[in-house]
Amino acid sequence: MKAYKILTILLVFFTTQLAIGQYPAQKKGDYYFSKFSYIKAINEYEKLIKSNLNPDYAHQQLAECYLLIRDFKKAIPHFEAIINSASLPTDYYFKYAMALYSNGEKKEAEKWLKKYKKYNKNDSRVKRFLKDGNLTSVVFNSRQRYEVEPVSFNSPESDFGVFSREGVLYFASSRKGENSENTYGWNDEPWLDLYMVQEDNELSVPEKLKGDVNTKFHESSLVFSTDYKNDTVIYFTRNNFYEKKEGYGAEDEINLKIFSAIKKDGEWKVNRNLRINSDYYSTGHPAVSPDRKRLYFTSDRPGGYGGTDIYYAEIHDRGGIGSPINAGPVINTEGNEMFPFINEEGKLFFSSDGHVGFGLLDVFSAISDEEGNMVDVINLGTPINSNADDFGYFAHSDGINGYISSNREGGKGGDDIYKFKFTPSLSVQGYVTDGVNNKPLDSVTVTIYDQKTGTVINQIITDETGYYKSYINRKSNYRVEAVRRTHPHESVFFDTHSLPRTTKIINRNIVLNPVLDLKLLANLNKIYFDFNKSDIRPDAALELDKVVKLMTETYPEMVIRLEAHTDPVGSHNYNDRLSESRAKSTYEYLITNGVPVEHILSYKGYGKRKPFNHCTNKKDCSPEELELNRRTEFPIISIKGNAPSTK
Repeated sequence: MKAYKILTILLVFFTTQLAIGQYPAQKKGDYYFSKFSYIKAINEYEKLIKSNLNPDYAHQQLAECYLLIRDFKKAIPHFEAIINSASLPTDYYFKYAMALYSNGEKKEAEKWLKKYKKYNKNDSRVKRFLKDGNLTSVVFNSRQRYEVEPVSFNSPESDFGVFSREGVLYFASSRKGENSENTYGWNDEPWLDLYMVQEDNELSVPEKLKGDVNTKFHESSLVFSTDYKNDTVIYFTRNNFYEKKEGYGAEDEINLKIFSAIKKDGEWKVNRNLRINSDYYSTGHPAVSPDRKRLYFTSDRPGGYGGTDIYYAEIHDRGGIGSPINAGPVINTEGNEMFPFINEEGKLFFSSDGHVGFGLLDVFSAISDEEGNMVDVINLGTPINSNADDFGYFAHSDGINGYISSNREGGKGGDDIYKFKFTPSLSVQGYVTDGVNNKPLDSVTVTIYDQKTGTVINQIITDETGYYKSYINRKSNYRVEAVRRTHPHESVFFDTHSLPRTTKIINRNIVLNPVLDLKLLANLNKIYFDFNKSDIRPDAALELDKVVKLMTETYPEMVIRLEAHTDPVGSHNYNDRLSESRAKSTYEYLITNGVPVEHILSYKGYGKRKPFNHCTNKKDCSPEELELNRRTEFPIISIKGNAPSTK
């Protein structure tokens, strides 16, 4: 029996620790999801499934992750696990239908599309999917939002291709100024040069880069990197031209090459014409991976899939550039792909007029599977993309702020630079504390409800610090309910309608008042005495130690009474003496181990006078019913404040 009890205690302890230990997996999974790192997110959500911690939420996220990496077969079981839940958002009917449709199960897909339409009659996404077949873009654009506005330093000529570093923006511009008497025959604008301007200073005036980077022909698409000595270098694009052919149509030669430059005495000096360049085709628009080990670029070299393709090449330890590798048919089409950019998570962004989009060139992001293979692309949607050319995507490491270039209607010049702000994921977070001692409460079940529909959005278990966090939507009304076995539930209400777009977190702390039940608060098991004895047994001492801890550490102002009861077997005199003796032994144990005398108002044995149930004698009661009457009670008189007098 003892071994069984110990095993049970250990099992409960292990399960609790596992739940608490796995809680960070949800936070990590949500973080990776927001960063397009769906494979990493899948690994974290799988941990939630294995630990049975918030499994419904994990299944929802896993289903969506697998949709986004186009693994429809793996998405479907996760949908099946949750799709009949009454609290599931109806949006998942649509997503489930899309997964079934893409997996060839069209009849079943139609069933769920019809169910979805009952709740969402005006949703245009169904038509969009059936029109272009790009499920990934449809799913992505159902939850992501950007806002764009033109920068203050745009000129009446062309400005594009931003790169930001240490508070300075670098970009290409054909703005008129010094040495602008020569113009490019194609659009009668000055030739492009590289400029720099302070990023957050509206009064800053763009100025050309110093050194020999800028020439009388085109320069654009600058990106920073480091060389093998860890010195700063830049790569940039320059159009191909021959000094000796000047005056003989050189300006009609528009092939591009990538050059590198290093800084000497405060000026940039060109030091290398990359070996991947050619006089017979273009190589341009450089981008460097975050680890500085790979160079991405655009080229129309022979052997590609279309007009211009995205390529990459390894950057060797000593700065040399390896052989070009085509990024493949998932990225490249019969059309033109150009202006690659790699974000801090290693995700590829690029512009294309070959993938289904909103206009001419649109900005896309690549999606990778578990092996790192690119399996699909996402159209970033409006307003990043318009019905004109949208290109030159650059994002800061925060994933919120960045820049694009576009020749959309309403601009100032031919091409203009726009800054964007990605509407970040919104979350509600807070700490759940005890209303008496103000200490954090772990293992509290926090449930997020949509007030309008009553739908359960998420369910979280607080960690050892009482912390909870859940991602939520904007322009909604929410109720957050917290409940713990030892604390009655409490709810807080809020809405997200008028939040500034930059708000990422809503703080909502919750205070729970404890139940006035010592057995629950102390997680007390039954206290046993040997037959006809009142001595405190070792197993009873372990339980009473819980009472001591509760009354001296958790709630040091708690005041109780102590009552002992017996079963109905035997005379009143016998049971009165026995229960009184057991009450006294319990009282003395608590006082001896630190409970203040004044915090136990009285101790008393009631014998068999206050039965817990209907039992009156041994013949009419089962052993289990008799056992229930042999008990020790600790009624709470007060839990906080001045203790009543013992006199």
